[in-house]
Amino acid sequence: MTFTEINGVAIHYDWRAGSGMPVVFLNSLGTDFRIWDGVVAQIGDAPILRMDKQGHGLSGLAPLDMDRLVADAAALMDQLNIGPAVICGVSVGGMIAQGLAITRPDLVAGLVLCCTGATIGTDEIWNDRIEATMTGGLEPMGDAVMQRWFSPDFHAQRAVEMAGYRNMLVRTPAPGYAAVSAAIRDADFTQGATGITVPTICVAGEEDNATPPALVRTLSGLIAGSTLYVISAVGHLPGVEVPHEVAQRVITIRTQVGVA
Repeated sequence: MTFTEINGVAIHYDWRAGSGMPVVFLNSLGTDFRIWDGVVAQIGDAPILRMDKQGHGLSGLAPLDMDRLVADAAALMDQLNIGPAVICGVSVGGMIAQGLAITRPDLVAGLVLCCTGATIGTDEIWNDRIEATMTGGLEPMGDAVMQRWFSPDFHAQRAVEMAGYRNMLVRTPAPGYAAVSAAIRDADFTQGATGITVPTICVAGEEDNATPPALVRTLSGLIAGSTLYVISAVGHLPGVEVPHEVAQRVITIRTQVGVA
């Protein structure tokens, strides 16, 4: 396990040295960096950085908003002298990736934005989620979240694995989950995304009930030259359900920016 301090908070991360342009993976709400294990295994010898954002996994928690989550990722990349890199983010990780491309374009060579949007959800949805989290914890909402995260095929064929991801969710500290939920609620990259110029692939899961394909399509429309890739029979976490599909999109972007 490897830790560093960023703005007074302990951040847990994993850095794998390799050759060529690095790839940085950013996680979704209620998960830690292990969700990328299957993708990382198929990327070859690329240098790879994964991190637990604040309030998740083994990282600490301080008052935060989306700007702070973006700044944490940038600071870790600066500490490790990583950049420019291909940034692959899912859900809130995809929002953090957008923020990096907007505020620190020197760190970003290309983007793979999975199951995310320039905005996600509504104030009402997030306020209800935050209240439920802080009053009852994550256990009561575990089954409903699994319905949003994974396709019916995953539920039917990979039930034991899904139980593990449910454990990952419900063991997320409630204050961390609530804080990141508020950051998502208050973030809006609608204007900023129009200024993103790096090669970008937007990935949607056909059966994603959290960030439906229409939302990802809207984001792709904001980013000039981006490509929309919809994966059939997949939910909110394509890196878990079909890691080879996400790995291929990362490889495509690395090739596009000159790293075969």
